[in-house]
Amino acid sequence: MAGTLEHIRIIDFGQYISGPLAGMLLADQGADVVRVDPPGGPRWKTPANSTWNRGKRSITLDLKKADDLATARSLIEGADVVVENFRPGTMDRLGLGPEEMTRANPRLVYCSIPGFASDDPRSAMPAYEGIVGAASATFRPPDADSPRPVYTAIPIASVYGAFQSVVAVTVALNARERDGVGQRIEVPLFDSMFQSIGRFGVRVHNAAPTSPTLQELWGGIFQCSDGQYVRFGGPGNQNFRQFVEAAGITSWDDEGLTDFDRPLDVPQFRAEAQQRIEDLFLTRTAQEWEDLIAEAGSEGAVCRTSAEWFDHPHARASQMVVEVDDPTYGKMLQPGINARMSLTPGRVRSPAPAPDQHREEILAELKPRPTSEAPAHQDALRAALDGVKVLDLCIILAGPTMGRTLAEYGANVIKIDNPRRGSTVARHNDINRGKRSILLDLRSDEGRDVFWTLLEDADVVAQNYRAGSLERLGLGYEEVRKRKPDIIYASLNAYGHIGPWAERPGHEGFAQATAGMTRRFGGDGMPESQPNPVNDYGTGFMGAYGVALALLHRKRTGEGQHIDSALAYTAMTLQSPFMQMYEGKQWNETSGQDALGTGALHRAYQASDGWFFVGAPESALSTLSGLEGLSGIDSLRGDALASSLEERFQGNSVAFWVERLAAAGVGAQRVITNVRELMTDPWVESHGLSLTREHDDLGPVTTCGPAPRLSRTPVRPGIPAPKPGTHAREILEEHGLESRYQTLLDSGVILTDGVAAG
Repeated sequence: MAGTLEHIRIIDFGQYISGPLAGMLLADQGADVVRVDPPGGPRWKTPANSTWNRGKRSITLDLKKADDLATARSLIEGADVVVENFRPGTMDRLGLGPEEMTRANPRLVYCSIPGFASDDPRSAMPAYEGIVGAASATFRPPDADSPRPVYTAIPIASVYGAFQSVVAVTVALNARERDGVGQRIEVPLFDSMFQSIGRFGVRVHNAAPTSPTLQELWGGIFQCSDGQYVRFGGPGNQNFRQFVEAAGITSWDDEGLTDFDRPLDVPQFRAEAQQRIEDLFLTRTAQEWEDLIAEAGSEGAVCRTSAEWFDHPHARASQMVVEVDDPTYGKMLQPGINARMSLTPGRVRSPAPAPDQHREEILAELKPRPTSEAPAHQDALRAALDGVKVLDLCIILAGPTMGRTLAEYGANVIKIDNPRRGSTVARHNDINRGKRSILLDLRSDEGRDVFWTLLEDADVVAQNYRAGSLERLGLGYEEVRKRKPDIIYASLNAYGHIGPWAERPGHEGFAQATAGMTRRFGGDGMPESQPNPVNDYGTGFMGAYGVALALLHRKRTGEGQHIDSALAYTAMTLQSPFMQMYEGKQWNETSGQDALGTGALHRAYQASDGWFFVGAPESALSTLSGLEGLSGIDSLRGDALASSLEERFQGNSVAFWVERLAAAGVGAQRVITNVRELMTDPWVESHGLSLTREHDDLGPVTTCGPAPRLSRTPVRPGIPAPKPGTHAREILEEHGLESRYQTLLDSGVILTDGVAAG
């Protein structure tokens, strides 16, 4: 069973994280990825290269030499895809840029992943991870009263750039199947961060203020009797009542402590309730609470370290941890495959190669591309997924993000929500733009009859319910493919679809807790959640990647298949700089709520009027030392250098230092900690990363917009998220069910009112 991309040749020029990671995700699905390194190997010497470069072949080329430059050009002319993540213009100056190479090879899909876009005023700035994080409101302070930013070691920008790039590449390959023409893609890391901000960027301008309720106190991270911590989902999640009974606190009902809708408007009640809940969790160990919560069928997880997760039975059984025999480090555990396919399963085909390991065989394969392979014509511009129909049954964030992403590329996405699930569709304005909405009760026979009719010409069914939920309704993959054999059925969940935790419920916080994210971000203190729901949105992108791969496979074979991903898989990928276990492994990455960066030249500093981030290699010290106010620092290293810079930077303003450092070619960026400020930035708004549009019921609503830029099949944000149920009549009519509309409405099988956009 070959991978979907086995026929695709990719030339990977990537360095650091985003480019190599994108190449790895493509190689995991069968692509022949030829890695091009400079003399001396990868620019960043890290054990993580053993993960990011697995499954690839290697050649070393010095692009400053004419012969090697000619070889690189020949590689590109014979390739299907190029991946590079240099600053804009770098490849152009070498004669290997996207416009020139797509002219030379019209079938080429050329993907650039710069830190800042080619039309961003900061395009020339060295976009280290911390620079992009500072620019995108990632280093938010622990509370509103603190101006001090908190650095996260998770490379959100680089991973999100890679995630969105592989979706764009695979969608572009689908478009190429239609007309034989490639295109240029740009996925800037800064732009890609808006998809991780997601719901925090949403603003309903006319929204009435809301008051906190008891639910706020129940869900969170709690210390236990053994000094460890457990994350609990609390009310509003699954089976809270069963938890109350299992915990032996039914007597709390009479005191109102289990009424999660009770307002917290009385300070004394709030304080007493919080103390009672905290005291409750101190009565058992963290593991005892995890076991009790699981038995109750609710949501909970011990806040583990990443090292502990590597040894966990579910991590191994679910194959989110795999063993690779690395030539440098020996037996090594690494993150497993993220997007998983039933017919064309991904796999780690080989360990990371040594630099230049495959030089002779790669050079022997060089040959001119036959002119007959060039496209004879180009179809009129159409969306890449034009004609693809998706039935989106998903809830909360991850699954609906998958559907929204497919809609951005032109798919016809019908969002099916349960009219009996509650009074609102959670996060609707964020994740359901670009879709049409129907509220349809699939628990009823009549509702399922409608679903089967909608399925007749559908291409994709997407769902992220707890394992077994849709099977009990007769809507699982096996039942659906009996009626529609070529269906592509995408399933997302918390912990994966195999292993002892496959049926456990969970969401963002539990993937963070169990895979080590909260312990890393909290450091030696209380575990803390990452600033954005990165596993949810990231898993949505991996689901969309799987769908795009499956569509590509179906174009060639006519076969549908089942694809899956999970929040915990994505937690492994997001932490891939650290997630290698081998003899001599040291867990020494930056952690804790006091972190400002990873070293003296990659960290935030306080100026006289705020904070800014500096990103530079040690080789830049002589340049820095030549700037006004920084003379003599080139003789310092480590803590002494950081202390000296702290003192000197406080002597002037953020604007002063950013202007001078940037002019000297050093990365420098004011630290933005307020998401609202970022979402109202004029450049952000003008480039569609912040969208303010009219909603049917709510007036103006601001959401984050899509990041990828495709030259021939551009992404579109689509319509604002509609009032839930808006398109019921329209959808029924186009499927020949108009005569049943009123009956279905009268019986409550469909609703057009009564459910709000959450």
